[in-house]
Amino acid sequence: MQSFIKWFAPIIAIGVAVFLTIFLISINSADVTLDDEPLRLENTNKTIKPEKIWLNHFSKSEKLGYFYPVNEIYVKVDLNEKITKTITYKLSANIQDPYQLFCLKEELNTHKLKYFLKKDKYGIDLLIYSQNVDKLQDLKKALKNYKIKAQIELYKEEY
Repeated sequence: MQSFIKWFAPIIAIGVAVFLTIFLISINSADVTLDDEPLRLENTNKTIKPEKIWLNHFSKSEKLGYFYPVNEIYVKVDLNEKITKTITYKLSANIQDPYQLFCLKEELNTHKLKYFLKKDKYGIDLLIYSQNVDKLQDLKKALKNYKIKAQIELYKEEY
């Protein structure tokens, strides 16, 4: 048993060496390159034939006298009908500093109102158009806590 263990390691080493040499020889001697010349760029001008474009098909059909139909829509508008007006209110406020703007945006998010901020060299103006006066009154009361002056007026559109 001891003689077997004594010769086992060298036999494994020789077997691995034989396997590697056979493997490397089979990989490296597979193909011989036939093209020994360097690659050259070929500059040949190819004439490009005009392809059939789908737009040309439409131009030919027009020459043949066929025109594609156009959808026609008829709308009947009765101008004698009375237009019911809804009353719209406008809340306007002038913002002086960034803290007021931050507080204003937070209040607008809590009241879930859409708003328009107009910024110019004189300051920032807030405009809110709504049909619900109660929401605007609540917002005006909340803005008083932040020392923001707001005014609610009737909004009249000019036609």
